Amino acid sequence: MPSKSAKDFFRPLAVGAPTPPTEIPARPSRAIHFFDPSNEKMAAKIPQMVGTVDVLLGNLEDAVKADNKLAAREGLVRIAQDTEGLGGPDAKTQLWTRINSLDSPWVLDDLTTLIPAIGHKLDVVMVPKVQGAEDIHYVDRILAQLEAKAGLDRPILVHAILETARGVANVEEICGASPRMQGLSLGPADLAADRRMKTTRVGGGHPGYLVRQDPENGEIDAPRAVFQQDLWHYTIARMVDACAMHGIYPYYGPFGDIADVVACEDQFRNAFLLGCVGTWSLHPKQIAIANKVFSPSVEDIKHARRVVAAMGDGTGAVMLDGKMEDDASLKQCLVMVELAEQLAAIDPELKQQYDAISLEA
Repeated sequence: MPSKSAKDFFRPLAVGAPTPPTEIPARPSRAIHFFDPSNEKMAAKIPQMVGTVDVLLGNLEDAVKADNKLAAREGLVRIAQDTEGLGGPDAKTQLWTRINSLDSPWVLDDLTTLIPAIGHKLDVVMVPKVQGAEDIHYVDRILAQLEAKAGLDRPILVHAILETARGVANVEEICGASPRMQGLSLGPADLAADRRMKTTRVGGGHPGYLVRQDPENGEIDAPRAVFQQDLWHYTIARMVDACAMHGIYPYYGPFGDIADVVACEDQFRNAFLLGCVGTWSLHPKQIAIANKVFSPSVEDIKHARRVVAAMGDGTGAVMLDGKMEDDASLKQCLVMVELAEQLAAIDPELKQQYDAISLEA
């Protein structure tokens, strides 16, 4: 049973707050690049990164030591205020922040500092360790009050991280808890600990999680092929379904082995194929991987455009290259074509590649 009347769902939660969105905009966010605003070396690089990455996220949570919480918060305010093209509906690069967890002594100061100072530039607030809808309701109300007080004319969106077993069990209600909900990210390290999984890796597979080829001729000890499995397939698939059901966006989270760019690309591609729209970047080298993986290939777009052109009004079925294409095929292809159009609008290199595709007669 809904907690309140459906007609009240899209009404502001505070007098003077902006009206909540009825639809979450499909803004490209292939890479959410994390940076520590208290780190002066990192902060100095931010202006040069605008336009090269879809999202820059000022991290205030776990990666920032307790002694640096204030410096990180103040640093994020300075960066947002001083950096051209960062944050806001028409910016080259979105500005997000990951606030401290809701059970921490820092989270209220995060919100009451950031929203009045840079709320007009802040696109998304990422909330860690979300357990259920009640956590989103708490943040939702506070944001509305602070937006009203700051006189903001657009609502700040909310993104939740799945980092606990309870959060995964409640994923559908989390997605539908507020019209502010922008999306979800997988938080594999904390989730692994909460589930008591026996891995110390931050994302990615594990060589012990495998299936083995059956023995031939009963030779148990003979060499047999081994196929490593994906520890996160179930969770990502469930997250994707919940997000699709509520019209919001799923993301892969961190891949901790910075040096293993091959496995990183594989993990990102698995998530992309399953329906994720982006991932986290913990190092600049992962931005290029994410931009590549979460952008449809030229070959895929060429095929998708051919199908769209051949299907006409979208009814019936056609044969292309010996394969049947029908209305379901058209819907799949439109997903790719629409994504390509969104990316081409912000990525000149991709635009040039996609524009160069000529449809075959």
